[in-house]
Amino acid sequence: LRSSHAMAYRDDLTGLLGRRALNERLQGLGARYSIAMLDVDHFKKFNDTHGHDVGDEVLKMVASRMAGVGGGGAAYRYGGEEFCIVFPRRDAPDCEEALEEVRQSIADYSMTLRNKGDRPQHSSDGARKRGKMATRVNSSNVSVTISIGLAQRSEKLDSPEEVLKAADKMLYKAKQAGRNKLRF
Repeated sequence: LRSSHAMAYRDDLTGLLGRRALNERLQGLGARYSIAMLDVDHFKKFNDTHGHDVGDEVLKMVASRMAGVGGGGAAYRYGGEEFCIVFPRRDAPDCEEALEEVRQSIADYSMTLRNKGDRPQHSSDGARKRGKMATRVNSSNVSVTISIGLAQRSEKLDSPEEVLKAADKMLYKAKQAGRNKLRF
């Protein structure tokens, strides 16, 4: 039963709660809440350049940074490279600092991409080589950024679906403003 529940509510790749869990959470929100939509900038281009397995690693890293969001937020994988953070009992300005910390921690994270052709075929060979020369295989560092849109419930936006849609509009404003930004 637990296994079935986890399969239905957790995203396999990132370990975050998935869309089904988000939909249930949205139904139980009170009268005061904010929702942030987050998207990895230029993700398709990144995937096309570095491959889908590296793209998966990027999504895992982004999710791990979001999972630790402060301010009482809970992170969800919305789909693809889009994520959502729900802040119950918080107005948008109260969420800004926590979201900026997530955005900055992702922008500051440098991933090392190693040339797979230089990697040993067996892990024991790799351990032996590391003892002699550390990991001096051809590698490059890459980083990614995210854009964030944030909206709060109000008289005009009185359903979770409307707040989510407004957060998505703000996400696109953040992208239009140059990416790696938060807009609300």
